[in-house]
Amino acid sequence: MNATSPATATAPPLWQRYKTQLDAYSKAQINYDLDRVSEYTAAAGWRLDDYHTLLPTEPPGPPVAGGSFEAAKQVLLNYSFPPPDLITGIFVPDQPLAERVMLLRAHFLFFTFWFGVRIGGVTDEQRDSPDGPEQVWGYNYRTLKGHFEKGQITFTIHKNLRTGKVKFQVQAYSQPDRISNPFYRIGFKLFGRSLQRRFARGSMQRMREQVVAQLRQGKVAKPA
Repeated sequence: MNATSPATATAPPLWQRYKTQLDAYSKAQINYDLDRVSEYTAAAGWRLDDYHTLLPTEPPGPPVAGGSFEAAKQVLLNYSFPPPDLITGIFVPDQPLAERVMLLRAHFLFFTFWFGVRIGGVTDEQRDSPDGPEQVWGYNYRTLKGHFEKGQITFTIHKNLRTGKVKFQVQAYSQPDRISNPFYRIGFKLFGRSLQRRFARGSMQRMREQVVAQLRQGKVAKPA
């Protein structure tokens, strides 16, 4: 394009393009009973997941400014770690995290599906672990009515204050919800579990890659 060519219009961000859907999900209810969470066990037919991956280590002690923990926290806050060929999270960027509603755009084969989730809690605390005290930051989100699944997934960043090790952890409990379309119901029964595992493995890899990239590019200070 030369200097006299008309400027190309900039496309609006996704959260503006899909504001109607986001507003609709802000009024939607969770599609399972939070009062019965203690009953959501493998024996009762629920899927329980627990994945983690190590990130670049920091010096022992509290998280350092510009270190691995801080970089991972930013990736988590931006929801940029899920594999984009599976899931894209759309949300209003200046909405407080604790009040965030997300529109999830999910891809499978030639199909695109839209689901709603809501942040159910934000974690920012120090807790004990078998390897010593650790600083933990993260959040969970819960499925809303219309989702193919029901349940909760929790994403957390952990730093062991004694060793300096940093890890990203994903824990979830889930179960297929009622799917009225028989074609989608069969497809989700056949491929839903493998897609969950692809999401988890891809999220682990992308979190590592994005944290390392931030440290190398100097967007955050490289830890000792």
